Amino acid sequence: MKEVTLGIGGAAGDGLDKTGDTFAKTGSRLGLHLYAYNSYQSIIRGGHIWLRVRMGEEKVYSHGDHLNLLIALNQDTIERHAPEVETGGAILYNSDKLSCDSSLLRDQVMSVPMPVKELLKPLGKTLPVMQNTVSLGAAIFLLGLDFEKIAEVLADTFQHKGQEVVEQNIQVAKTGYNYAKEKFVPLGYEWKFSNVRRPFITGNEAMALGAVSAGCKFYSAYPMTPASTILHWMVAHADRCRIVVKQCEDEIAVANMAVGAGLAGARSMCATSGGGFALMTEAVGMAGMIEAPVVFISVQRGGPSTGIPTKTEQADLNQAMGASQGDFPRVIVAPSDVTDAYYSAAEALNLADKYQLPVIIISDLLLSEHPETIETDALRFDLPIDRGEIVSEWDKENGSYKRYAFTESGVSPRALPGTKNAVHVSPSDDHDEEGILISDEYTNPPLRRKIQEKRMRKMEGVLRDLEPPKLEGPKDAEVTLVGWGSCKGVIGEAVKILGEQGTAANQLHFIYMLPFHRKEALEILNECKKTVCIEVNYTGQFARHLRAETGFSVDDTILKYDGEPFEPAFIVENVKSILQGKTPSVDVTEEDAREIAYHYIRTHLGDSVRPNSIQIGNGVLADEPTWCIEIVKKDDGEKNGDLYVGLRTGSTYMWKPLVTT
Repeated sequence: MKEVTLGIGGAAGDGLDKTGDTFAKTGSRLGLHLYAYNSYQSIIRGGHIWLRVRMGEEKVYSHGDHLNLLIALNQDTIERHAPEVETGGAILYNSDKLSCDSSLLRDQVMSVPMPVKELLKPLGKTLPVMQNTVSLGAAIFLLGLDFEKIAEVLADTFQHKGQEVVEQNIQVAKTGYNYAKEKFVPLGYEWKFSNVRRPFITGNEAMALGAVSAGCKFYSAYPMTPASTILHWMVAHADRCRIVVKQCEDEIAVANMAVGAGLAGARSMCATSGGGFALMTEAVGMAGMIEAPVVFISVQRGGPSTGIPTKTEQADLNQAMGASQGDFPRVIVAPSDVTDAYYSAAEALNLADKYQLPVIIISDLLLSEHPETIETDALRFDLPIDRGEIVSEWDKENGSYKRYAFTESGVSPRALPGTKNAVHVSPSDDHDEEGILISDEYTNPPLRRKIQEKRMRKMEGVLRDLEPPKLEGPKDAEVTLVGWGSCKGVIGEAVKILGEQGTAANQLHFIYMLPFHRKEALEILNECKKTVCIEVNYTGQFARHLRAETGFSVDDTILKYDGEPFEPAFIVENVKSILQGKTPSVDVTEEDAREIAYHYIRTHLGDSVRPNSIQIGNGVLADEPTWCIEIVKKDDGEKNGDLYVGLRTGSTYMWKPLVTT
């Protein structure tokens, strides 16, 4: 498959998002498939932001593990990412401010300095951020893309600022395009453009859109990364979609408002991340007790505590499983991709209404925030809406209305507040069929047993409504890769690569965490030769959940917990090691040592130096081997000193500055 990956690096505030979005929309309008991932920090200005956009003629399912073209907006990006650009690629940068040492480049990587000040001088006064547009225009030429499409995108992007601004941006991009055409050779990409315009959306946008399409009428939230963009979308479309949106003072209020709205009859949803969800858990239990339909979205990020707010992780599965005290029916869904996120939101609202219980959608930063193209017909808007058994009027001849009537299905007739002859209490204490408390003077063990059994019977019906997992790939594969949630796409790409390299592999992916398809999962797993569970956390939470539900223990795990998502090559390399009987190493690699050195430089030495050569060294007393990282000055490459980092622990043992006489 013909594909390319563009990397854009700079500091927060440099306009990376807009630049990447313009490039992605250009490719999308040409009919190419895209997947973008932004590795950013929890700051408004400064730091290091690293955005990758992968583009191909066929569907791409992850941001991949290649880098073909780099747009560097600051010197730090050149130092850190120039060595990653693959042979045949190129590096674009503003030569007025930046330089690229040839020692950083692989063979046959083209340096493309852009004299931005000189190029823009004929255009009059321009903003500093215009350097991005100059480089973007040059990138369009180098990659063999159609300039007219980027002109269309720029026109749409800046039309609200007036025609003069639109024309200026197009001229700036054209200037970069023409300069690259005059001075450099294209990178040799010849595309087949279908010109099919595909939607380019994130998981959060898909969940918001899916909820609205399924009749969501109430949404509450307190802003918390990486769930905040659901709130942004809901606020922006509230009037048009006739949704009540409430930004509350904290997540306790958010959850209780959502439960109250669901109890009152509105299709209700709220969202947060792990720290906020911790505050919501009592309300989750209350929804289970009063049998109020409500959807909670928990978008995982690195934890615990404040953790790493702008990095991804799958470490909140246990939290969702243990949300609130006691046993009560709940559904936990982990969407696998953007399209699945859309339908999961709609399905969650239907399940909540039909079975009168809380539904938890557990996403993560990668799925929720990364944008990708989907097919034009991927999202259906004529979604079925199942409100369940709602009583419009109660006939007194049938006796008194029992809100929590003991039924075979566990689902009781539901009357909304104000229904004639159906006055009832919805207590958070346990209760009998009529809602009368059995927690005080009317305590009654048999009734407690029957009301609990009645509630839990709902899970049988829910399980029947959910599609069981299916094995994808050859049945006689040498290894089966097991995953859940957002890892589906990257695992699928790893399976394909393994097959191309001679290792037959298949994939078993889980979306529904609770209730769990125990029977169907075991039927598949018992036929697998070797199983490896792949997830983004330290303890293998899904592998443990799988064992708890089925008694089946996977043969091995591949875990990642550095804040960044999986890449296909990482999975492939680790699977091969496992099949060879090797234990995957957690030692600090040379690449890791370089990143640790960058951290030390930024926090202790300033911006004037960078890592250079790296080797195993013995220049410091330590209980482990150490990496010796030579630190040199950026301006002239002269040695500044050596930094020693532990091979096993990653500890920074010593900084030895060069002593000059």
